[in-house]
Amino acid sequence: MAFFSAARSAPLHAVPDGCRVYAIGDIHGRFDLLLDLQDQIKADLETSPPEESVEIFLGDYIDRGPNSRAVLEYLFAGEKLCDRRVCLKGNHEAVLLEVLSDPGMLPYWCGQGGSATLRSFGVAPPSGGDQRSLVTCHQALLQALSGGFEQFLRSLALSESVGDYFFVHAGIDPRRPMRAQREEDLVWIREPFLSSGRDFGFCVVHGHTPCDEVDIRANRIDIDTRAFASGRLTCLVLESGERRFLQTQDVAEPEAAVRQP
Repeated sequence: MAFFSAARSAPLHAVPDGCRVYAIGDIHGRFDLLLDLQDQIKADLETSPPEESVEIFLGDYIDRGPNSRAVLEYLFAGEKLCDRRVCLKGNHEAVLLEVLSDPGMLPYWCGQGGSATLRSFGVAPPSGGDQRSLVTCHQALLQALSGGFEQFLRSLALSESVGDYFFVHAGIDPRRPMRAQREEDLVWIREPFLSSGRDFGFCVVHGHTPCDEVDIRANRIDIDTRAFASGRLTCLVLESGERRFLQTQDVAEPEAAVRQP
């Protein structure tokens, strides 16, 4: 079941007239929810077509949920619903890229949900931390990602700006000017960003920090609604000075929620 939230006004922040933005929160391997949300976006576009549309995915496509492979494949090879698709880097993608360079990172990654990603690619997680097991798993992972997956991961953007909105996975460091923001912060930061009341001059749309409901502040909007566990994958829709939300609602256990592309 899916539902639309009521429209909300945002008089201090807007996107250009004629443009509609669909920003999608952390997916974490829940391909079933992604398909549901894409159906909602498609229906929304057909009901009232904008002059220009863009879909922005905020990162953390992989790990924890059961079908990371299908999520990645859809994002880099699936049909775009909007005129433009932007895929940002999340901290889970950043860790996987580190794993590709260092087999010793495998145990840490698996502890953060990477085992589910390995299984979705048909790769057995390492059995313990011995070197032979790590190397075997690492070689299998490199082979599994050779079909365009690694290239996609390395091409992910760090941020996107549309009108008065700045889209990023984790947030920004409020102590630094925008030109001095570090990749580490854009992908990983929580504090002091989350508690900052500073007027950034724009509204930051982010994920990374899970919340039970969408967290709307004067200077930021968090749309990571724990999709992998809650079944609620959230999309923020921005048009002119208005905000509204699309969201999935699914009570299936994540382990059973495997839908094939």
